[in-house]
Amino acid sequence: MKGLRLYKKEKLCSPVAIDMLFAGRRAGAQAAIAYPLRAVWRSNPGRRSDSPVTFLISVPKKRLRHAVDRVAMRRRVREAYRLARPDFPMPDDARIDLAFVYVADRLMPYASVDRAVRRLMEKVRAYAAAE
Repeated sequence: MKGLRLYKKEKLCSPVAIDMLFAGRRAGAQAAIAYPLRAVWRSNPGRRSDSPVTFLISVPKKRLRHAVDRVAMRRRVREAYRLARPDFPMPDDARIDLAFVYVADRLMPYASVDRAVRRLMEKVRAYAAAE
């Protein structure tokens, strides 16, 4: 099961890349919603990481006021992404920055988060294949 790990090189940490990701359409970002998540992604050919996709997860305090709830949702989204990633192979030359933003205002069960992540990953894979 070594292939299901999440490595540091797969995490989106660069403030510049994050700002460009959330700059909107003028920066070439794409977005889609699959309740309870919203995904924002863009191609970043200048990235040095050899991982095809780097991602981040955002659970706003405005949506879930309690830190334990935000942490629980972040863990559910991370686990759903980790398990769904092998089912949606990306081209090796793809360099995509991806953000999952939680949009629900209450805790959601893992099954609904998993369905949302899989729907969004399909859209991201279609984008990467078209590029």
